[in-house]
Amino acid sequence: MNPSHTSPASTETAPADRLGDPGVILRVRQADAPPAQAHTGMASLELAVPVGENTAFNIGSVAKQITAYLCILAARDRVLTLARPVADILPRFHIPDVTIGDLIQHRGGIRDAESLLSLAGFRELDHYTADDLLQLAYRQRHRAVEPGRFLYSNTGYLLLAQVLTDVYGSELHEIADRHVFTPLGMTSARFKTDPREVIPGAAASYQAVAGRWQHQQRPAALPGPGSLWCTAADLDRWLAHLWHKWQPAADDTLPFAQHLGYHPSDHPPFTYGAGLYADPRPGRTAVFHYGHEQGFSAATHLTSSGLRIICLSNHAQIAADHVAAAALTEFTQDSGTDTGELLSRALLSRLAPEPAHPAGVDAEAAHATLGTYSCDEVPGTVRLTRSAGSLHLWRRRTPDRLDRIGPAIYAANGYSLTVALPLTDGKVPPPDSFVLDLDRAPGLRYRRRSD
Repeated sequence: MNPSHTSPASTETAPADRLGDPGVILRVRQADAPPAQAHTGMASLELAVPVGENTAFNIGSVAKQITAYLCILAARDRVLTLARPVADILPRFHIPDVTIGDLIQHRGGIRDAESLLSLAGFRELDHYTADDLLQLAYRQRHRAVEPGRFLYSNTGYLLLAQVLTDVYGSELHEIADRHVFTPLGMTSARFKTDPREVIPGAAASYQAVAGRWQHQQRPAALPGPGSLWCTAADLDRWLAHLWHKWQPAADDTLPFAQHLGYHPSDHPPFTYGAGLYADPRPGRTAVFHYGHEQGFSAATHLTSSGLRIICLSNHAQIAADHVAAAALTEFTQDSGTDTGELLSRALLSRLAPEPAHPAGVDAEAAHATLGTYSCDEVPGTVRLTRSAGSLHLWRRRTPDRLDRIGPAIYAANGYSLTVALPLTDGKVPPPDSFVLDLDRAPGLRYRRRSD
C-alpha cells in the first residue's frame, strides 16, 4: 500500500493501483499543533469508496474509555457512586460485592459472555443482542477469579452500559451524545444499538480468504464495550479533551486516578484504570487502548506531553495497534517524519500474513462419545469424544482436538480443560465432570448428564 498524505487543508484519495484493498488511517498530533494524517485503501470495496477524513470505523474496545468516563461523570454528579455494588442497581446480577469501580477496572471476576456463546450453541453468524449476553451474565453466581485480580471482561462494560441506562433513564447512546459527543463536537461518534442501523460514512471490514475478500461484520451491536463508530478526527477531539483533564496533574497522576486508581493488568508492566491501559514508567508515561471488533481494529495513544496517535483499520490483516506502535517508535526517533512515510513504514513491517486454513476435522462417525456435559452457568451442552487416541470437545457440532499438556490438563485454541480424574493414554474412562477455562471466562464446571 502506498498511503496518500492528508494535510489539514487538503484530502487525497488512495492511489488507483490499490483500489482493491481495504484501508487504514493514521493521525498524529503533538499537543496543540495542527494534525498530520495519512490514509490508504478503500472504505467500501463494493462501491469503490476510498478511506477519507470522514470515514467512520468501528473502534471496538477503544470505546471503553468513553463508557468509563460516563460513569465518572455520573459519580461526579452524584447519580451513582463507584463503590456501589452492581446488584443494588441490577437486582438480576447475583455476584455479591462487585462494585461499579470493579467493573470499570476489570476486577469483578465477570466471565466474558461473548466467550461463552459457542458453548451456548451460537454459531459465528447467528444474531445475538446485548440482552442475550446480559442473560449469560445474570447466570453467573460467583467471581471467576479471586477478588482484586484482573480479568478483562467485555461483559463488565455491557453491565456498565445497563447501569448507566438505569440510573439516567436513557439509552447509552443518548447519554454519550448529551455528555460527551455533542459538547466536544464529535459529530460522527455514535454507539450503534442495532446492527441494521445506518452509520453515515461507515467503512465495511474485510478479510482476505483464499485470494478473495470476505465481509467480517456480524449481526451484533454491543454498546458499552464496543459498537462505537467514529472518525479519526473525532477521536482526536476526545483525546484532546482527555489530555486537558489530565494535564493539570500530569506530573504525578494518570487520567482520573483521583476517582479510580490504576492496578496491574493482563499486560505487565502496564496498569489499568478508567477504561485505559497506562504505561507508568518514567519518561514513557502514556495511556492507550486498542480495539478489535468484527474485522475492524483501532488504537489510541496519548502521552503526558500531549502527543496523540490514532490508527483505524478495516483490513483484518492490518492490526491498528501494531501500526500505531510502529509509528510511535518512528516518530519518537524523528518527530519531523512525514505522516505518510510513517504509515508506509508501519504497513511494510506490520502487514500480517493471511492465516492458514485449518485442516479438516475428523468425521463425527469416527469419534467415540464419552459423554454429554452441561454447566449451570451456561445454557446448552458440549460433548467429549475420543478419536485416534485424542480427546475432542464438541461445540456447535464442531470438534476441537485437546492436546495433553499436563497429567490432567488438556489445551485447545483459547482454552484449557481440566478433568476431574486423570485420563490415561490408553482407554479413556468417561469423566463425571471437568473444568473448562476459556481465556476470558475461566472456572466453568461441566458435569456429565445422565440422559
